[in-house]
Amino acid sequence: MKSNKIIIGTRGSILALAQAEKVKEMLIKKYDELRENENFCEIEGFDKKNPLEIELKVIVTKGDKDLRDFTKIKGTTQKDLFVKEIEKEMLENKIDLAVHSLKDMPQNTPEGLLNACFPMREDNRDVLVSKNGKKLKELDENSVIGTGSIRREKELLNLRNDVKIKAIRGNIHTRLKKLDDGEYDAIVLAAAGLKRVGLENRITEYFDKDSFMPAPGQGILCIQCRENDNKIRHLLKIINDDEVTIMCKAEREFSKIFDGGCHTPIGCSSVIEGNTLKLKGMFNDNGIRIFKEVEGNRENPKETAQKLAEEIKKEEMKNEKR
Repeated sequence: MKSNKIIIGTRGSILALAQAEKVKEMLIKKYDELRENENFCEIEGFDKKNPLEIELKVIVTKGDKDLRDFTKIKGTTQKDLFVKEIEKEMLENKIDLAVHSLKDMPQNTPEGLLNACFPMREDNRDVLVSKNGKKLKELDENSVIGTGSIRREKELLNLRNDVKIKAIRGNIHTRLKKLDDGEYDAIVLAAAGLKRVGLENRITEYFDKDSFMPAPGQGILCIQCRENDNKIRHLLKIINDDEVTIMCKAEREFSKIFDGGCHTPIGCSSVIEGNTLKLKGMFNDNGIRIFKEVEGNRENPKETAQKLAEEIKKEEMKNEKR
């Protein structure tokens, strides 16, 4: 029996809900456009005579319950904190798909699940939000800057070694409140998150990607579903972005090579120009920042990522010999 109703699983944070709502909106809009086309063949399992019905289901994850600093949560990584409960509900057929921030996704996908769709990428830069409107170079000596990322900490200290880094947890609004309450002089956030929840006006400074490298996959939405669910897989194809998928493969491969997680000081960013994939990467080797950039064919994103990793590892070996 055909049913046009699907359930999207999401965390309950304002950002997660905004991202899930965006995917819901994209699916309904694209499906309606296809239904209006006389030549549209039905997507397997859906009745083209009827519109899509999409329900959002909020799922509480370990990371939502445990608000300690990431470094104090033993036996897990930041990436494990925000997806496991959602994946469990999908495997139990309680939801049909889930919307995640790609940078929060563990490298290994549980058996039976698939990272099936990468529909869009928002601005992948990191940004500074300061209490007094000062940019990083204008902050006073010993200013306190909040971040929960070792990558961001290393990049900050590379640019200003006279500031103090203080750990911060919580969703975007919680972090901004801590800033406004005076616990920090500035905090570092992802531009994508602020833009998606309508808080772009809070941004004090956008960091240049060459001097402040974003996390691999930052700004990319990842939609996960069951591997054997052909109905949902076919539906998701209508909103997948081929170029974003290529970027995802390249940046995830680079992260995988360096065992990238929230405790690994690496960054990566890619752009596609015609048939060329341009990939930049950063690795902080015991306080020494290594930055490299390579080019490759857009059809071979993993090979390009491996080439970039090799260039960085060569430089790392040179540093060790000095």
